[in-house]
Amino acid sequence: MIDFNFEDIEFKLPDNSLLRNWIEYTIRNENKELGNISYIFCSDEYLWNMNKQYLNHDYYTDIITFDYVKDDIISGDLFISYDRILDNAEKFKVLRETELLRVMIHGVLHLIGYDDVTDELEEEIHKKEDFYIDIFEKKFRK
Repeated sequence: MIDFNFEDIEFKLPDNSLLRNWIEYTIRNENKELGNISYIFCSDEYLWNMNKQYLNHDYYTDIITFDYVKDDIISGDLFISYDRILDNAEKFKVLRETELLRVMIHGVLHLIGYDDVTDELEEEIHKKEDFYIDIFEKKFRK
C-alpha cells in the first residue's frame, strides 16, 4: 500500500493512482515487493525539526527516509519538504513536478538498498532516478 499525507502544508499531487503505479513498478522492477510506504509532505521547518530530533543534523533537507524493510518487502515512511522541492526546482532549473518525482523515487531507491554516501554511489542513485523518471514520462504519463 502507498499512501500520501500532508502534515503542515497543502498542495495537490498530480495523480495519486499514476504515482502509486509508478512506484510499485519501480519496486517490482528492482525485484522487490511492495509493503507499506507512506509519503508525508511537509514544510522546511517541520522536516528541519525532524532532522535535528532524529538524526542530530541541524540543516534543511529535501527528504528523510525511515526504513522498515524486511527481506524483500519494501516499507517505510518518507518525509518530504515541499519547500525544498520548490527551491531545488528553481535552483536546478527543472520543472517542479520533475523535482518532486526525483525526490519521491530517491526515497524508494534508498528503501530498495541504494545509497549515496560516496560520490560513486551518489552517481549510481542519480542514474537510477533519471531512469525511473524517464519511465514515468514514457510509460505512465501517456
